[in-house]
Amino acid sequence: MLKIQEIRELIKLIDQSDIEEFVFEHDGSKIEMKKNVGAAQVQSVLPAASVAQAPTIQAAVSQPMNIDSVATVTTSQVEAASQQSDVDTSNLHTVTSPMVGTYYQSSSPETPPYVQVGSQVKEDSVVCIVEAMKLFNEIEAEVEGEIVEVLVENGQLVEYGQPLYLVKPR
Repeated sequence: MLKIQEIRELIKLIDQSDIEEFVFEHDGSKIEMKKNVGAAQVQSVLPAASVAQAPTIQAAVSQPMNIDSVATVTTSQVEAASQQSDVDTSNLHTVTSPMVGTYYQSSSPETPPYVQVGSQVKEDSVVCIVEAMKLFNEIEAEVEGEIVEVLVENGQLVEYGQPLYLVKPR
């Protein structure tokens, strides 16, 4: 099964290319992407082992999204985060939300946050959870480095592409 990061990269590559339709099948999973004028649609078909979760996941990823407006939102949010911060963001990596959902800094209210300012992370370090339609998705740091700023509050609703963390890469 593809990771969320890999699916995001595929969406970016398809959006930047002249490809209008893309199908990827691997180990019983299937991802289809089709571009319409100004919009892209992503659909995922899960293996038979995931039948109980399939309707929920299907609904979460098969909604059309306008790639142009997503890019606009992301740019404005990064600029807003940069203006609020005293940190020079030119050499920092921004960890963004791969989906619309609720941001949680830890796996439960009783446990400490996965990361905080000053935490050292690796590429595969879990930094938070984004819950969408009762599915809890672990978000990874994507780079090795140090968390220099947390841009969202625990329990906050986040948008696709919204900046969550600023990481100073090593």
